[in-house]
Amino acid sequence: MSYADLSQARLFYVIDGPADAPVLVLSNSLGTCADMWARQVPELSKHFRVLRYDTRGHGKSSVPDGEYTFAQLGNDVAELLAHLNIKQAHFCGLSMGGPTGLWLALNRPELINKLILCNTAARIGSAEGWSTRIAAVAEQTLEKMAPTLVQRWLTDDYRAAEPGLTQVLIDMLRRTPDAGYSGNCAALRDADFREQVSAIKAPTLVIASTHDLAATPAQGRELTDAIAGAQYLELNTSHISNWEQPEAFTRAVVDFLTE
Repeated sequence: MSYADLSQARLFYVIDGPADAPVLVLSNSLGTCADMWARQVPELSKHFRVLRYDTRGHGKSSVPDGEYTFAQLGNDVAELLAHLNIKQAHFCGLSMGGPTGLWLALNRPELINKLILCNTAARIGSAEGWSTRIAAVAEQTLEKMAPTLVQRWLTDDYRAAEPGLTQVLIDMLRRTPDAGYSGNCAALRDADFREQVSAIKAPTLVIASTHDLAATPAQGRELTDAIAGAQYLELNTSHISNWEQPEAFTRAVVDFLTE
């Protein structure tokens, strides 16, 4: 297992694929970890040096005290790339990983080659909603909340057809430290990139999902329209699209990054 001791956090990371291939960074959603990308890695690692990491407060990474910001989350990635002597990479972030990618593309554009923004938005949710979520976690804990939260991640049909794979995500969420989850909720509460995203120059693909209530297709189209030359793809899934339709998702990523 590999860890990078950075200025503000200790990040767990995994690298797969040829050492001389282009680097692709995968950034996890709120309440998951690098394992959420497991079904992408076999194919992606044929084409790329795939770098997965656990966002601070998640998985095996450290849980710094207090609330987080996307400047911190983005700087974690920048420092991880420097630690690994990686000068530039493609970046693919899902849900909360999306604003991390937005921050990097805006503030450290020299690090980002192509950008893939999945099931995300320039403004995810509302300040009130995230404050309510933080309070709910403090009162109920993720251990109790996980099954209900995951209902929003996957379609009813998928959960009925794949109870085992659904349970994997529930367990992943339950293992997320409450303090880390809430610290990242605070980052989402305070983040609004709507006024800035038009400045992004990186070639961008936006992947949205027809049944996503957390980051709607309309928000995905708004993001696409705001970034010059961005492409848009909509999958017939809910929020965690890479889990629900791994083949279609992976094919879209490979096609965009190799075109």
